[in-house]
Amino acid sequence: MGLLGIGLVLLIVLGALFAGFTGYSPSKLAMRDRFHDPSFAHLLGTDHLGRDLFTRVLHGARIALGVAFVATGISFIGGLILGMIAGYGPRWLDSLLLLLFDSLRAFPTVMLALALVTLTGPSLAAVVLVVVLATLPGYARVVRAQTMSLKTTEFVLSARSLGAPSWRILAVHIMPNLIGPLVILVSMDIPVVITIEAGMSFLGLGVRPPTPSWGAILNDGYAFIRESAWPAIAGGLPIIIATLGFTFLGETLRDHLDPRLRQDG
Repeated sequence: MGLLGIGLVLLIVLGALFAGFTGYSPSKLAMRDRFHDPSFAHLLGTDHLGRDLFTRVLHGARIALGVAFVATGISFIGGLILGMIAGYGPRWLDSLLLLLFDSLRAFPTVMLALALVTLTGPSLAAVVLVVVLATLPGYARVVRAQTMSLKTTEFVLSARSLGAPSWRILAVHIMPNLIGPLVILVSMDIPVVITIEAGMSFLGLGVRPPTPSWGAILNDGYAFIRESAWPAIAGGLPIIIATLGFTFLGETLRDHLDPRLRQDG
């Protein structure tokens, strides 16, 4: 499963890297070529505006991976810092940060997206912000729980008794023990982030046309499903491949990085 996950992820990444070498523009209209079936000229056919679907899917991979990596990276760093502060800091600060985390988690993702898009308008930045606000509290809570458990261990108490400052204890003694579990959580959440981006674009809350996005391609396919099924297939297939690939990869990382699973094996 790990090799399959790596293969599917590499397929998506390579497609995004070489999206500009298909010979077609992802946004150029060709009305005479509407709804062509897959062929050597158009591997996935064309959409209702004559655009090459294979090219649009590859360029959509850039959007999906860009949002996933940027948003999860911000959530990773923010959750790590805020979680350590909440777990190691004073009780009042912990309670304040917990209130912030719970308040963010209380909002459904779709409602949060609608509120932000109403204020800022549909954009890639709005998608990234929605993903960060939806995922960061979960990371921060995991880090907080691990930090509270680690700060009572002998090596942390020894460092504190020797006069080590709090920042050094967090950076040298606690943070290295938090990276592994957090990496596992992030890798498992990447397909969720890709789905959120596709869902927002499907609803018209994500990137603006004619920028290619898997959700926008899927929405066009749904609107013209009676004329041709290929646009809907072209929009849904990469979401399935990316979800399976990152899920299998995340499970493999969990099996190798989680010491409890290694011990049981």
